Amino acid sequence: MTILTNLLLIAQILSALAMIGLVLVQHGKGADMGAAFGSGSSGSLFGASGGANFLSRSTAVLAAVFFVCTLGLAYTGTPRPADGGAGGSVLERAAAPVDAQIPTPSTSNNTVSVPAPAVPAAPAAGGAAQIPTK
Repeated sequence: MTILTNLLLIAQILSALAMIGLVLVQHGKGADMGAAFGSGSSGSLFGASGGANFLSRSTAVLAAVFFVCTLGLAYTGTPRPADGGAGGSVLERAAAPVDAQIPTPSTSNNTVSVPAPAVPAAPAAGGAAQIPTK
């Protein structure tokens, strides 16, 4: 499994570097717009732009390779349970009984007692707690 992980990592790094280089070599879409207003004639000011050239298609292919390598690395980097049974996914662990997830405390003499919260006293009889009315 480490050989596959290493190959995916090498392919991801190479595709990322090549994609960075291709993006830096390409010119922006606004570069033709400046030529239309002053020098030269460009048909892409308000019309449809030309089809994708070799650089943009190569960038798209390298982006697809990068994403596939990222998914492969995520798959190979996720630990799997050794027994291959239940409890391998997050959903299966969430569906497990709550008692199985919470460890039971050990029985020892090192217990700490917490006092109960104080309860407020009831108001005295005779209307002392009533709101006066006019």
